[in-house]
Amino acid sequence: MKYIGAHVSASGGVENAPLNAHTIGATAFALFTKNQRQWKSSPLSGKSINAFKEACIKYGYSPEQILPHDSYLINLGHPEPEALNKSREAFLDEMQRCEQLGLTLLNFHPGSHLKAIGVEECLNNVAESINMALEQTNGVTAVIENTAGQGSNVGFEFEHLAYIISRVKDKDRVGVCIDTCHAFAGGYDLVNNFDNVWKQFEKTIGFRFLKGMHLNDAKKEVNSRVDRHESLGKGTIGALVFERIIKDGRFDGIPLILETPDESIWEQEISWLKSFV
Repeated sequence: MKYIGAHVSASGGVENAPLNAHTIGATAFALFTKNQRQWKSSPLSGKSINAFKEACIKYGYSPEQILPHDSYLINLGHPEPEALNKSREAFLDEMQRCEQLGLTLLNFHPGSHLKAIGVEECLNNVAESINMALEQTNGVTAVIENTAGQGSNVGFEFEHLAYIISRVKDKDRVGVCIDTCHAFAGGYDLVNNFDNVWKQFEKTIGFRFLKGMHLNDAKKEVNSRVDRHESLGKGTIGALVFERIIKDGRFDGIPLILETPDESIWEQEISWLKSFV
């Protein structure tokens, strides 16, 4: 079963996200459970929580079809203790929100060393941040997203993700989300070496840890280290890669989420992807 959708708006309350996903024909969706541009937001109300759960039932979305994303402000690898603790507190709040909503996944960017510490120390910070959050929550898996390698971001190499996973105590509650644009920008040539990229993924990380994907074309060339998404088939990755992903059974049963820039054609993009199922 292929679950295909997009990162939809939760404006006006998280309970609106399932309807927004249903409206564009999505069988999966992503959302922010709070304002992603603020460190703190009001707690979820019981009314919103119940309405969200009822809407998910109404429109046929189970937790395995939903991939919430945390705030972009959070940096779990931050080199400064005070800022790191602030990020850890915010991440725990995000995990607890997912717990309240009955969701089982939380997608996040691993972080950045800000050129103040080494890559390994940054990755250790990320792993310890995950351990701390998992110890204080139940049922929610921390899903690490690969990055494009911009600036001082870690996580653009499969080895970075594997290193973090190796240091997470509860292997049943950690996973990865592979963003196709980020992978391509990070040096993984999905166009010319599709099979080899996924062989490398299996060898380095393992498909058992793949909990979701972001399906985005790229504006820039392979190994550009530039995170610029493009609509499917209109960028440097091209349509064939996405057709191959949809036809590949290794990507069944996980949320496949569009973050392409033109929201007005998400319905068409989803329909196009579904045509290959």
